[in-house]
Amino acid sequence: MPRYALKIEYDGCPFCGWQRQRSLPSVQGAIEAALARLEPDVPTIAAAGRTDTGVHALGQVAHCEMARDWNPFRLMEALNHHLKPLPVAILACAKVSDEFHARFSASERRYTFRMLSRRAPPALDAGFVWHIRHALDLHAMQAGAAHLLGQHDFTTFRASQCQAPSPIKTLDALEIEAMDLPGGVEYRFHLRARSFLHNQVRSIVGTLERVGAGAWTPEDVKTALAARARTACGPVSPPDGLCLTGVGYPNDPFA
Repeated sequence: MPRYALKIEYDGCPFCGWQRQRSLPSVQGAIEAALARLEPDVPTIAAAGRTDTGVHALGQVAHCEMARDWNPFRLMEALNHHLKPLPVAILACAKVSDEFHARFSASERRYTFRMLSRRAPPALDAGFVWHIRHALDLHAMQAGAAHLLGQHDFTTFRASQCQAPSPIKTLDALEIEAMDLPGGVEYRFHLRARSFLHNQVRSIVGTLERVGAGAWTPEDVKTALAARARTACGPVSPPDGLCLTGVGYPNDPFA
């Protein structure tokens, strides 16, 4: 059966995450329903990562197998037609070899988390930023983030129900930038790693927010990491603001 890679964008607000669930709306379920309109027996699709409820994507990648030999452009157009009016879009489609797997072939995942610091609530970006009302110290957050770079045991920063076989991960990049906006500042956290633990990004951002607010010192992040205990973690940030921005492969299927 021909295999296709799909690059997917979605607004996670109306979905209970990526993974298909029996009685709840999911991104996977929406795409599989669209595929079923094209071919009745399309197997389950696989994604590079299972985003949680309310988490968005600009560059999620999944693969599917079809009975017909579809032109990739036509398959993309047909799926986008059947996905309407849901906030899900297929940005690109490429025919790939049987060895390609959206999850296991990936060499990196990239996430961005947006945080808005201002008194007024977000009118246009509600659901796409974590809104806080207090000021943050950018340099303190950057100093705290530096302790998390490289290979570590991230037990402190993973959900208690995380199913990963090992808490050891390598965080290749964690950059924080600030942009002045009318009435406030938007902070963007850019993270890159081969793979992430469940809730790792939200746990890191929630902890660094405490550093920026002055409740923690940058050294407290190092202490929390070394504790290897979930109880040492700061508050977990809400899903608002978290976005899977891209997935990297040794050979980019969409190049």
